[in-house]
Amino acid sequence: MLYQIYEAQRSLMEPFADFAQAAAKLYNNPALPIAQGPMSQRMSAGYELMYRLCKDYVKPQFDIKTVKADGKDIVIHEAVAADKPFCELRRFKRFSDDPELLGRMKDQPAVLIVAPLSGHYATLLRDTVKAMLQDHKVYITDWKNARLVPLAEGEFHLDDYVNYVQDFIRLVQGQYGNCHVISVCQPTVPVLAAVSLMASRGEKTPLSMTMMGGPIDARKSPTAVNNLAMNKSYEWFENNVIYRVPPSFPGAGRRVYPGFLQHTGFVAMNPDRHVSSHYDYFKQLIQGDEASADAHRRFYDEYNAVLDMDADYYLDTIRTVFQEFRLVHGTWDVRGEDGRIERVRPQDITTTAHLTIEGELDDISGSGQTAAAHGLCTGVPKSHQKHIEVEGAGHYGIFSGRRWRDVVYPQVRDFILRFNEGPKPAKTTPVTAKARPSAAKTQAARPSRAGIAKAVPAKRRAGARAKA
Repeated sequence: MLYQIYEAQRSLMEPFADFAQAAAKLYNNPALPIAQGPMSQRMSAGYELMYRLCKDYVKPQFDIKTVKADGKDIVIHEAVAADKPFCELRRFKRFSDDPELLGRMKDQPAVLIVAPLSGHYATLLRDTVKAMLQDHKVYITDWKNARLVPLAEGEFHLDDYVNYVQDFIRLVQGQYGNCHVISVCQPTVPVLAAVSLMASRGEKTPLSMTMMGGPIDARKSPTAVNNLAMNKSYEWFENNVIYRVPPSFPGAGRRVYPGFLQHTGFVAMNPDRHVSSHYDYFKQLIQGDEASADAHRRFYDEYNAVLDMDADYYLDTIRTVFQEFRLVHGTWDVRGEDGRIERVRPQDITTTAHLTIEGELDDISGSGQTAAAHGLCTGVPKSHQKHIEVEGAGHYGIFSGRRWRDVVYPQVRDFILRFNEGPKPAKTTPVTAKARPSAAKTQAARPSRAGIAKAVPAKRRAGARAKA
């Protein structure tokens, strides 16, 4: 019933949002007399803030048109490489008219980025994708909003997530011979399971696996998020956060953990910060600081866009990862697409190099949770394992923003390149790095998105043109 009440409220607020948007434009239009009054700027700012608070936030687009590599523009074309009921695998094709650059791109590693299915859309990793495209062929999992998936498509469990990841790995391997995998936050656990199962069967596994800020072992340095999942019973979650999708959506009747409840939880973690941010936005509009106001809009367009998660998948994750710790206890059994049940054995991985990354100030996945993967993957030579702790970085800082671009990404790129031909056994001690930004890089000016050159229309491009 709560879902229906929320949808009724959202429908009721929609006309007010439209009115507020129109009023903000009227009071900000210099051609109209109403905009000449002494309070017009404040009125416009107030209505704009009302519009932002009342509007419905839809799924954002990646909208990556170009990236720069070696000072040259690479044109990006986004395409769907595989379409499953609950997920699309997106590929970012790269195009260049420069023969030398094109030759380098063809030899660069292929990377599968597994985005989290934990509330926000995969576009939250837009900055991750943009950086990776400079030196890699990039694919990413784009999880679908469960309320848009008809009941006829069946259920979606954590086991299905693991099977999806294996299928996507095989697809990229089939295209390029092999690949590297990066998982951010929630998918670190199912990705490790997927690679473990492939190794146990004797299948080809990815050349490297990068795990960033994920709950491999949620018992270590538990955060508020971990404590909630561990201290409430499975039945509590099933009875208090699971609802059925209303009739107005394609997935009507499906049991889900609604996005609006997840968003409420996100905001409740730092309410003062969000109130302050919106007040600052109001002042920026009054002062005419359009650059800062636009940065606020971009952030909240992403932050406020949330999706529903299938209830079976969500409840499986609560039980498997946060309550019974089946991965670290060695008791996790996964049902494959053929119906066979297989035990997840990370110790069977022998040819996939491991890189784990944690943020010093991460308040979602605590210190040591991701690094625990090294203790599970005992079959991987220590010389092919590395852990990085990023000083001063919170959860989002390890995959987005300045620290990601300047501190984390160069090490991820070098690690992938090091093992692009497959790890060769060696006996050395594992490397642990303390990552900190250099003073020069910290002070350097960063190019804005607006500063990225636009792609040249296809009809005007001449010379060699190919994709990577």
